[in-house]
Amino acid sequence: MLFGHDDRIITKILIVEDEPLVAFDNEHLLAQAGYQVVDTVDSYAHAELVIRSADIDLVLADVRLRGRRTGVDVAQLARDRNVSVLFVTANCPTEARHLAVGCLVKPYAPKELLAAIEAIDAIMAGGSPARLPQALMLF
Repeated sequence: MLFGHDDRIITKILIVEDEPLVAFDNEHLLAQAGYQVVDTVDSYAHAELVIRSADIDLVLADVRLRGRRTGVDVAQLARDRNVSVLFVTANCPTEARHLAVGCLVKPYAPKELLAAIEAIDAIMAGGSPARLPQALMLF
């Protein structure tokens, strides 16, 4: 990978977000930062298809989604398939903390999203994050 990112554990990300503008901004930001956005979906049903069929390192999941099921349901499915989840939502579901590595509270700045992913990557690699964004709550 370019720019010294070949030691990343997290390279392939699924975005699960029902707000189109947020989804687009996150997709663009992550692609520019060298991540592969596997897909961007707005419902549990679409997330389920991708999680079951694609190679994913991290799911960014909003809690409120289009349809009856939520991002917590997505996190349960991802956990069952050994895929890490970061909730990105206004109200962190502390009752679901066992399903995710953390929660990034909306609204957040683009640099906070990147720093949150880098922190999770460092933890997954067995190290310590260089810094934690203020909006990030690790579980």
